[in-house]
Amino acid sequence: MSRTFMGVDIGTYSSKGVVLDESGALLAHVEKAHELSVPAPGQAEHDAEKTWWGGFVAVCRELLAQGGVDPGRVAAVGCSAIAPAVVPLDAHGQALRPAILYGIDVRAEEEIRFLNATLGEGRIRAHTGASLSSQSAGPKILWLARHEPDVVEKTATFASATTFLVHRLTGRLALDRYTATAFAPLFNVHAVAWDAELAEPVCSPDRLPELFWATDVVGHVTEAASQATGLPQGVPVIAGTADAAAEAVGAGASRVGDLMVMYGSSGFFILLTGQLGSSTTLWPAVWLQPGQSVLTAGSSTSGALLKWFLAELDAPTEGASEEAALGALNALAAGVPAGSEGLVVLPYFSGERTPIRDARARGVIAGLSLRHGRAHLYRAFLEATAYAIRDNVEAMRAEGEPIERVLSVGGGTRNRLWLQIVSDVTGLEQHVPAQEGGAALGDAFLAALGVGAVAELSAIARWLGSYERVRPDMEIHSAYEAYFRVYRDLYRSSAREVHELAALAGRPGWKLGG
Repeated sequence: MSRTFMGVDIGTYSSKGVVLDESGALLAHVEKAHELSVPAPGQAEHDAEKTWWGGFVAVCRELLAQGGVDPGRVAAVGCSAIAPAVVPLDAHGQALRPAILYGIDVRAEEEIRFLNATLGEGRIRAHTGASLSSQSAGPKILWLARHEPDVVEKTATFASATTFLVHRLTGRLALDRYTATAFAPLFNVHAVAWDAELAEPVCSPDRLPELFWATDVVGHVTEAASQATGLPQGVPVIAGTADAAAEAVGAGASRVGDLMVMYGSSGFFILLTGQLGSSTTLWPAVWLQPGQSVLTAGSSTSGALLKWFLAELDAPTEGASEEAALGALNALAAGVPAGSEGLVVLPYFSGERTPIRDARARGVIAGLSLRHGRAHLYRAFLEATAYAIRDNVEAMRAEGEPIERVLSVGGGTRNRLWLQIVSDVTGLEQHVPAQEGGAALGDAFLAALGVGAVAELSAIARWLGSYERVRPDMEIHSAYEAYFRVYRDLYRSSAREVHELAALAGRPGWKLGG
């Protein structure tokens, strides 16, 4: 009887899961929405118990309840989650506060400045391969120490989301080395180990999880986890990885020159490289198995920008789904010329990660006139995310890294107008896997790799099958050149004023009747 493999991914706004057999055939697929908490400007959090473990349990039980899925045939489980997230755990593995999320949470600016001054930016980059940014977990741990010392005093382990899930499943505190790279300055990319020297101002390595490669089997489903999830006791569980890494695997990225473009709530980009580099603007990292390396980058807002547009600037028919509302907008925006008739949007509604690395950046809509309407604005929002992707692609090329194949994944790939705009702006052909599953599919494949059911990463090609190709219109690409130059120049020319507005927004203001 054929074995099956389960993958579960916990994202920013939803949890997804799949079960596949040894041939890669999809037997079950589940997706459940959840909320993102924004307790203050520049902060983003999840409830680890409710959102992460609750989401995992709900997805797992629904997967096992679907026809054709026999719990007794599940041979291994892999999971991924948003990363790097920071959740302080007590000695029993219980979360002591909500988890602080990845680069969309920019609360630790002062801690970044402190660590740069204390340790030295060059020294940090020499050990970690990159400069500190809002994507780095170390400054957020230091923020907790400074602002919530009572929580830190009770903390036994500072964990990421995959650590939390794997601990609930197996009782073991484990973290894969790719995710650990984002725990800068605590992780040394050359030694692929925790760095006691650079960790000293933040926390001691004994308060961090044990390190593994993503495909290592770190434990087995415990009796308690079996009762909660419905999985049989004893099923092997791998260390797992970050959601974006699992997305890259699920897209088929397996050779040097493969670039994964993730269309999620935020954007994330992973380029497989021949050697581990060092960068002042992007994030080099060790990859999922020994001897592998990548160059990564991220935009803070992507799909979240479209969700904001729907919530605040659109008036969809009452009862219409988000998908239907976006479909109606796409139909309107398809009739608007490239460049939205003179509109350029900076998509920095939650600061920006790479390549500008500016937590105080904010959104800008430039070029508005009475001629512009809803369709123009919506298309300009789509174009803004495409400009952000091109900005990161050009930064990768500036590092001397070739891009041979673009693999596009994530919920946003269902939006064909968006895909076409990105190809037209970047001039790149995109390959979209026909097999759906994304990060959860990548998790299931890594689990199969971990127990020896497949031999190597490149075997994912047999699971994925064909790709849909999205080719750029090079005439339209030429038309976007001038708009992209405006996009870049607009950030530089407006940064001082935007930073001042960001500062003013944080101060108490006057209000009518107040």
